[in-house]
Parts: sequence; structure tokens; C-alpha cells
Amino acid sequence: MLFTSVLRALPAALLFSGTQATPLDFESRQISIDAFITTQTTASINGVLANIGGGSKAPGVPAGIVVASPSRTNPDYWYTWTRDAALTYKALIERLVHGDTTLRQKVDDYVSSQAKLQGVTNPSGGPTTGGLGEPKFNVDMTQFTGAWGRPQRDGPPLRATALAIYANWLADNGNKTYAVNTVWPVIANDLAYAVQYWNQTGFDLWEEVNGSSFFTLAATHRALAEGAALATKLGQTCTGCATAAPQVLCFMQSFWTGSYIDSNINVNDGRTGKDANSLISSIHTFDPSAKCTDATFQPCSSRALANHKAVTDSFRSVYAINKGVAQGKAIAVGRYSEDVYYNGNPWYLTTLAAAEQLYSALYQWDKVGSITVDSVSLAFFQDLVPSVTAGTYAKGSATYTSITSAVKTYADGYIAIIQKYAPSNGGLAEQFDKSTGSPLSAVDLTWSYAAFLTATERRAGIVSPSWGENFNNLPPTSCTGTPACNAKITFNVRATTTFGDNIFVTGQLTQLGNWDPNSAKALSASQYTSSDPLWTTSIDLPASTVFEYKYIRKTSAGAVVWESDPNRRYTTSAGCGSSATVNDTWR
Repeated sequence: MLFTSVLRALPAALLFSGTQATPLDFESRQISIDAFITTQTTASINGVLANIGGGSKAPGVPAGIVVASPSRTNPDYWYTWTRDAALTYKALIERLVHGDTTLRQKVDDYVSSQAKLQGVTNPSGGPTTGGLGEPKFNVDMTQFTGAWGRPQRDGPPLRATALAIYANWLADNGNKTYAVNTVWPVIANDLAYAVQYWNQTGFDLWEEVNGSSFFTLAATHRALAEGAALATKLGQTCTGCATAAPQVLCFMQSFWTGSYIDSNINVNDGRTGKDANSLISSIHTFDPSAKCTDATFQPCSSRALANHKAVTDSFRSVYAINKGVAQGKAIAVGRYSEDVYYNGNPWYLTTLAAAEQLYSALYQWDKVGSITVDSVSLAFFQDLVPSVTAGTYAKGSATYTSITSAVKTYADGYIAIIQKYAPSNGGLAEQFDKSTGSPLSAVDLTWSYAAFLTATERRAGIVSPSWGENFNNLPPTSCTGTPACNAKITFNVRATTTFGDNIFVTGQLTQLGNWDPNSAKALSASQYTSSDPLWTTSIDLPASTVFEYKYIRKTSAGAVVWESDPNRRYTTSAGCGSSATVNDTWR
């Protein structure tokens, strides 16, 4: 009966429709937000399903595989990204939990396909040597071997979260055996990866910056916290989850600058760090049972609201279509203001993320029963209600009502941006032009469709189940950190040199300088002889990790000489604290 009542409570537009979206003429686009949401929801769910194996725009693609976009040239997005697929299926699983049982087979297909992908050896490694951090695969589930920003450590925790929601639902609806035997093994692999690699750098969700990503850490904290609880529920073990989770949360605090979240740290990327990465983090880790917790950057927290203002304001002057829009009014939002991809434009999914955070905050304030305005969040609130001052305003008070009304209007403004710049047939690309609003880059981006579904569901008060934030929101008083799972690798290379020359090693790992000669690691000539020109050094590197590297020679004149191609390739030894030696000869 509970299941039936939930199903009936869903708005009709949120239930799956197998019919294709009907193109809309120009006049019908000029309709209310509610009516637009109804039609665009149908287009969006159809858009998602069309891009999954067996769908109309994913011909020949295996069941359960999410194609990022049907676009195969300029740009070529005919791949399956672990991150995109996980966020897409999280949206579908949430719909399943709320009663759309037509999605059950699709979700089971996802479980099966991901179990197979976890076993595919790829440039990031094998199933137990870092391969789960590979960002994308060919749509036929084979490895992608081209150059790319790898590893990307957000994929495993995102997939673990999507499947944890499903496993909990299965266990609560008489399918615990299936959850234990089929779903949990996939989750367990991803959680083991997260435990081992959370404190190693990697590429951010935009696959451009190799450092410490706030989004990756936020996704990892949630996955470890809910993974530990799920393991207990299913009678399984999540080794290291409960101990790593608070340390991840502790590390997350270092991204807070005092006025916004610096989305990428431990890297010199020349950016302010004001990045929609942080908006997407807030909506992914939203817990409907949580209070406005600063430590977990919940949507209604002072930190998350101040960050919302900082990030969105950073786009007010960089896009022509935002020109003249006043503070406190919605604008088109991109990834980050310094973006140059396709000359830097707004994205549908980032604009929707700005709306979704606000809808989630409204949900939380309603449950908490009050709104607190403090020195951190005051500027955000004053953009919307200029007369507001610091204080706590109870639900039902005039100030509470004026704030929530203003926030709702503000959030709806972001949906109106989508309405204004979406094509008449409801197709959502990746970007829209910063001067004209015309769609750009990949057509029918699956993530864009999924982002519309989750934003408008939050607007309707339809939320994901709690992940236990209330029991996992207190960071330790000091970040001692989980001991890094490193292996000590000794690099030996025989390279004949002249006086004043020095040999260095560099490669794709942060510990090797990310291919930057200025950050390369020096080798010692202390054992060098004319008969054995040995250069050597020992470096702590992540255990069970595949990487590419090369040696370089820096001459006394300051020139940098790289050894000949191809890149060298090595897999570090397994086991925390293990050691191994690499013996090479300069070529």
C-alpha cells in the first residue's frame, strides 16, 4: 500500500512515458514554468532512455550502458563515462524508488554492465590495480586507450551511491538476497577503491585539472558513509569505510576559503576555484533528513549558500546573455569563468544545478522549521530580500515567508533560463552560446536530461532517501588522515652523463610532477661510476597503480632533453608499504 500511494503521489509528468516528445512551436514555449516542466520532463526522461543501450539513439550498445551523447564528431562523445552513467542512473533509481517500476529492468541491466566494466583492464590499471579510476570506455565495453585525463576518482563513489540507493530499496522490498549476491559485490569493489585512493590526487569531474577535487571528496565521503551502513544492513563488511569517511570529511574543510569553495586545490591551475563543481557537489550530497550543516556543505548551509552566490556571480559579466541581469536574478551558469572549451559557455546542467541547490535548501528549511541568516550567508539573502538582517526566522514568520518566496522565485528563474534557451523539441545539448543562447557542443547530452529531472523533482518535493548525513557530519578535530596506501618504488636508470648534467624522472602521477620538467623528481648519482652509470631514487607512489613515465636530462646549460619514445609504463607493487625496484637504461 505504501508503494502504491507513493506512485499515485507522483505528478503525472514524473512518470515514464514511452511516447516520443512532440516538437513544440514557438508560442507554446511561452508558457508557465509548471507547464514547461511537464513537457520538458517527458522530453528528458525519453532523452535519457534513448541514450541507454537498447534505446533509439544507442543502436548496438549493450544493455545498461549509458552513452554520453549520440554525437560522434565535433565533439565525439560516443563513449560511456563512469561518472555520467552513475549520475544518470542515480536519477533513474530515485524514480524507481518513488514508484516508476518500468525502470527496474534498466537498473538491473546497469548492475550487470558495471560488474563487467569493473573487470576490464584499461590504461588506469586492472580490476585491483587502479582500473576502476578509468574515466571512460568505448560503448562496446572495451577499454579506451587514447590520451585522456586519468585517473578520475569520482566514478567509483558515484556508482557506489547510485547502487546503494538501489540495494537499500531491494532490501526493504523483499529482495535482500539479490542485493547481497548481485548488487553488493559491485558496490564493494567501488568502496574498496575509494578507501584506497581517496587521499591520492586525480582529475576533476571536468577531466582537466589533476589535483584534489572537492566534488571527488564530497562524493567519496557520502559513498563511504552510506556504504558502511549498507554493509551492516546486508550483513557484509566494508573494510576501512567507517574509518576513512571522517577523514575525508576533515579534508573537505580545507576547500573552504572563508567565502566560497575552492573546487580544486593542491594544483596551480591559475583559477579562482569558483566552479560549478561545488554546486553539483552540494546537490549530490543533499540529505533530506539533514540540517543546514556547514561541514557537509548541505544545500541550505551558510557555506553552500555563500558559495552559490560566489559561483553564480562569477558568470554575470562573462556571458553576453547575462548582461543587465540584476543581483538576485537568475542567470546562465557555466563550469567556471576561465573556461575556454568551445570558447567557454553556459551549460544546461550547471544552470540546473544552481536551481536544484535552491530547491533542496527550501526542502530543508521546511523540515528544519526555520532559516538562520549569519555573517557568511547574509550577502546571499540580501540579494533576494535586501532588508533582511542576521538572525533566525521561524517557519510561519513574515521574514521566513518572504525569504522562501524569494528563493523559490530565484530558483524558478534558472528553470526559465533553460526554457528560454532550450530548443522547441526539448532536446538538451551540453552547452548554449554565451552570446546567442543557441545550443552548442554535443547534442542530446544524457547528463543534461538527468539534471533537468533531478532539479524539477526537488522543486516538487521529491527527494532521494537519506544517506545518513546526521550520523556522519562531524569532522575530527584534526585531520590525521588515513595512512596513504603507498608503495616505495626505486627507480634505477643507467644513463651516461657529462659533468653538470642531472637525470630526473617525471610522469602522469602527481608524485612524479605530472609531466612537468620543473616538477620532475631528481635522481642521485651517488653510486655512479664509469663502468656503471647508475642514477637512482626512491619515491612513495600509490600502491597497485598503473602509470606512464620518462626520464629527462637537464644539462649544465639548462636544456631539457627527453629520452626517446614511447613512454615507459609500470604498475606499482600491491599492498600498503610494499616496495619494488625498476631497472631501466636511458634510450
